[in-house]
Amino acid sequence: MAHRTLLRGGDAVLPVGSGFETRRVDVLLDGGTLKIDPPAAVQADEIVDCTGKLIFPGVIDDQVHLRDPGLTHKEDLRTGTRAAAAGGVTTVLEMPNTKPATVTRALWEAKNKIAEEKALVNWGFYLGATPDNLDELKAADPDVTCGIKIFIGSSTGNLLVDAQEALEAIFAETTLPLCAHCEDEATVRANREAVRDRLGEPPWPIRVHSDIRNEEAAVVSVRRAIDLATRHDHRFHVLHVSTAGELREIAQAGPQITAEVCPHHLLFDTRDYDRLGSRVQMNPAIKSAADRAAMWQALADGETIQVVATDHAPHTLEEKAADYPDSPSGLPALENSLSLLLTHGPERGVTVERIAEAMCDAPARVWGLVGKGRLADGYDADVCIVNPHESFTVRDAEQVTKNRWSPWDGETLTGRVTDTFVGGRRVFSRRGGTTTVDGSPRFDEGVRGRAVRCDHARGGFHATPDGIGPA
Repeated sequence: MAHRTLLRGGDAVLPVGSGFETRRVDVLLDGGTLKIDPPAAVQADEIVDCTGKLIFPGVIDDQVHLRDPGLTHKEDLRTGTRAAAAGGVTTVLEMPNTKPATVTRALWEAKNKIAEEKALVNWGFYLGATPDNLDELKAADPDVTCGIKIFIGSSTGNLLVDAQEALEAIFAETTLPLCAHCEDEATVRANREAVRDRLGEPPWPIRVHSDIRNEEAAVVSVRRAIDLATRHDHRFHVLHVSTAGELREIAQAGPQITAEVCPHHLLFDTRDYDRLGSRVQMNPAIKSAADRAAMWQALADGETIQVVATDHAPHTLEEKAADYPDSPSGLPALENSLSLLLTHGPERGVTVERIAEAMCDAPARVWGLVGKGRLADGYDADVCIVNPHESFTVRDAEQVTKNRWSPWDGETLTGRVTDTFVGGRRVFSRRGGTTTVDGSPRFDEGVRGRAVRCDHARGGFHATPDGIGPA
């Protein structure tokens, strides 16, 4: 008989109508599936007292870089999914810019084999677009491939797809949902030369990163992608929106278009370069305080921004310490993203219920992930428990990610994940009986996640207001 865990007396964030509500209710993890408000006499192998706690659906992060294979000195599928579990993230959708890049079905399958050995949470892998792999993109298995990633802007290797003919073919001839890194390559190059004319040869001050990757670069590229998606009636997701100008373009687009924002674009702006240097060097770059405010408003109203994702992209501190522009772009965020939103969201109109919608439900709907994203009968038993009153200070040395640093080092957050369950099994806990002697959190390294199942016919944010329930 399947192991049963009863989460008793917590405040569960539940779907209701077209939104969410928080309600005191028991939640039964019956093996790999959920039962909400089971009978009082229900039998369970384990009862977890959730009094005073929030019970969330497992967070789904639809944009992570876990560096496996080929860049595992930065992160790998074990350390990255441990960090995910520590942050209440039960499903990660991982990007293709590894070494080698995931641009063929064979390489995609090889990465899945690695995940089967290492991943403590559920996973899905994007197939990366190149100028010449259209046949591979068209032949991808839609039942297990979450989507196609396009770099319409600078990238490594052969992942840059900038030629109009190649983009037209991808949007016209593939069927999987598409997402893209949108920064116009010509604009970025022109801006870089303008900086060179002004400052001479590098190294340059880190703050010019936001001059090179400015609002124009993002807006031009997003406008181009929306045009392609609209003309070809193709579902398209705008990754890591960073500017008010992009929001205006997205607001005028049709239902094929969805978008997301990342914690660093919500919480940092160009003033933070003086304090944090390359720790906040990202692509797209952080922008102005006004852009930050626009991101928060768009997230709160839910009309233009549907999803919160991290773009978790770790590098070593030694790599980040190089002079700009040799310092790499990217930062780790997986294990703190939910706490960051719980700390900073409510004062900006982003409620607990809106956080659950943007971090759990919406990504499942955008990518057609079967049984994910909601606390509802029959859905997968992917759950996290949060103590909304517990405050903690982010410390580099205490990070789970392989590189052991965070741009939020020294910041005190309120709202901490205490337990994470994947497929009904507790993979992570901070509770007294399940921590090590020194009080550090404990992981059950015997737990393994599973590859996501996709139903793209039922998927799409606007097409499925009731979620993608069990098959």
